[in-house]
Amino acid sequence: MEKIKFQSPDGTEEEFYVEEQTRIGGTSYLLVSDSAADEAEAYILKDVSPEASPEACYEMVEDEEELKAVFKVFEQMLEDVNLEI
Repeated sequence: MEKIKFQSPDGTEEEFYVEEQTRIGGTSYLLVSDSAADEAEAYILKDVSPEASPEACYEMVEDEEELKAVFKVFEQMLEDVNLEI
C-alpha cells in the first residue's frame, strides 16, 4: 500500500495510505485512509488540478451525490473490504 503526503492550504502535511484509485468521467479519484489498521478512517479525494498541471491537486469530495456515486465504484472494486459512508 502506497503512502503519500498531502499539503493542506495552510501548509501542514498529512500522510494517507492510497487504498485504490479510479477515473470517472475524466476525473481522477483516490480512496485513501489515515491508517494501515483495519478500523481506519477513509476519505475520497478528487483531482481538481488543471489538465496541463504537472502536479495533482486533490480535495475531499463533499458533494453528497458525487460521494455516493464514487463510493459505489470503490465498493465494487474492493469487494472484500467493508466500506461505510
